[in-house]
Amino acid sequence: MIVRCPNCMIAIAVAQPQDGVQVASCSKCRYQYELVSGDIVSIDSEEISMDISAWEKALRFLQIMKENIPAALHSIVVRTPSGTARTHKFATKTVELPAQEGERVTISLAAPSNVYREMGPLRLSARSPGFDPEEPICLTNHTSGQVSQLLRAPVKNGGSFFLNPFVLFPTLALLATGDAASVIIDPSLPRLISVAAVASLAVGTTMNHVLLPELRKLPRRTVDVVALKQQLLSQYDLLQTRIKDLRQAAEKEVWMLARMCQLENKIVAVGEPCYRARQGRVKRVRESLENSLLARIELIDSYAKISSMIEIEVEMDSDVLAAEAVSNAESIAEQIQQIMEIENLEERWRLQAEANDEVERLLNSQPASNERV
Repeated sequence: MIVRCPNCMIAIAVAQPQDGVQVASCSKCRYQYELVSGDIVSIDSEEISMDISAWEKALRFLQIMKENIPAALHSIVVRTPSGTARTHKFATKTVELPAQEGERVTISLAAPSNVYREMGPLRLSARSPGFDPEEPICLTNHTSGQVSQLLRAPVKNGGSFFLNPFVLFPTLALLATGDAASVIIDPSLPRLISVAAVASLAVGTTMNHVLLPELRKLPRRTVDVVALKQQLLSQYDLLQTRIKDLRQAAEKEVWMLARMCQLENKIVAVGEPCYRARQGRVKRVRESLENSLLARIELIDSYAKISSMIEIEVEMDSDVLAAEAVSNAESIAEQIQQIMEIENLEERWRLQAEANDEVERLLNSQPASNERV
C-alpha cells in the first residue's frame, strides 16, 4: 500500500504486510514522519459538539484562528505485525469513521522526539510545524484506499490563553495605562516600550514561523537519496490507479458483452428473417466489445509489467541492501567461527605436543633409572 506525505500528498513509502513502524522522509517538504501500520483491534468513537463563542467566530472570520472544528473524537488501538499494540487519539471533521475494526491502516504521525539531528548544541527534529511529537496527522485505510486528514483531539479549556477576551482586553488596558503613566516620567518612554514590544513580537513570530521550521527541515543532500525512490513510488501509484480504472471499465464491458451474447442467442433461437438486420447490429456491437476488452487487457498487462519493474527497483533499493548487510554479517560470523575453530585446534595441538614431549621425557629418563638400579 502506497503511503503519501500528509502535507505534500506525494508517495513517500510502501506499507507492506510485514511492516509495522517505520520512519519516512519526504523529499519535497523535507520533513520526517513515523508510519504505524497494523490492524485495528478496537475503536471507540463519540460525536462531540463544541460551543463557539462570538469572539472565536470573529477570530476565525479574521483568519487569526485557522483550526478546523472537530465533529467526532476517536480512540483506536492498532496492533502491528510484530504484536505491539499502540493507542492513538484524534478527532475528525465529520462523524464518519475513517476505518473500522479489523481493517488494516497506516497512521502517519509527526516525527518522534528520539529522531533528530544535531546542529552544534541544538537537537533538531525534522517535525512538521504545528504538530507535537508522534501526533497523528492522517490515516490511510488499506481496504478502501481512503486517506483521512486527522485533527488534534480537543482539550477541555484548551483555548489559547492570550486570545481569551477576558485576558486580552484587561492586558491592553493595563499596557495603555502604563504608557499614560510613563509619559509623566519620560515623554519618549512609551514609544520605546511600544517599539520594544513590537520588535520582540516580530522576532518571536519570525523565529517560530520562519526560521525554526526551516532549520528543522532535512538537508537537501539527505533527501536527494530518497527523491528517486519517491518518484518511482509516485509513478507506481499512478499506474495502480490507471489499472484500477481499466479493470472497472473492463468489468462493465464484460457485463455488456454477456448481455449482447445473450441477446444474440435469443435472436438465433427465434430464427425469424425479420431479425437478421438486428442480429447483424448485435454481432457488430459484440465484436467491438470483444476488441475493446482485449485492448484493455493488453493495457492492464503492460501496466502490470511496468509496476513489477518499479517494485523490483524499490525492493532492490531497500531489501537487497539489507540482505547484503545480513549476508556480510553472516560471512563475518562464519569467519570468526572458523578462526575460533582454528584457534581451538591449535590449542589442542599445543597440548598434544606438550603431552608427547612429556611422554618422550619420561621414556628417555626410564633407562637411566634402570641403570642406576
